[in-house]
Amino acid sequence: QVQLVESGGGLVQAGGSLRLSCAASGRTFSLYTMAWFRQAPGKEREFVAAISYNGFSTYYADSVKGRFTISRDNANNSLYLRMNSLKPDDTAVYFCNAGGSAITYAAASRGGGYWGQGTQVTVSS
Repeated sequence: QVQLVESGGGLVQAGGSLRLSCAASGRTFSLYTMAWFRQAPGKEREFVAAISYNGFSTYYADSVKGRFTISRDNANNSLYLRMNSLKPDDTAVYFCNAGGSAITYAAASRGGGYWGQGTQVTVSS
């Protein structure tokens, strides 16, 4: 089992950058595929990015490709999301996720069974 705590959200102007972090507890972090999802007001939760347990495979939603970078540090049980060129449409609560599969994009975009509590990102125009 793994517990996830996100941080790093905040208010930023369009075109700016933020880095989200997700701290994981437990000794099995390095075995999990990790992912980021987001949920905007009035919308369903959507996939943002995923990374395989060893960091060799990454997947991105088309809406963030080229602007966001997912990474992980297994030695420190941490997951990151670097967000550049932020747009107002990126405004959402961002959630850390664990336990999915990185075999294919489709599998990764479904996520796994473990969720953090979320961190708010607000991008002003």
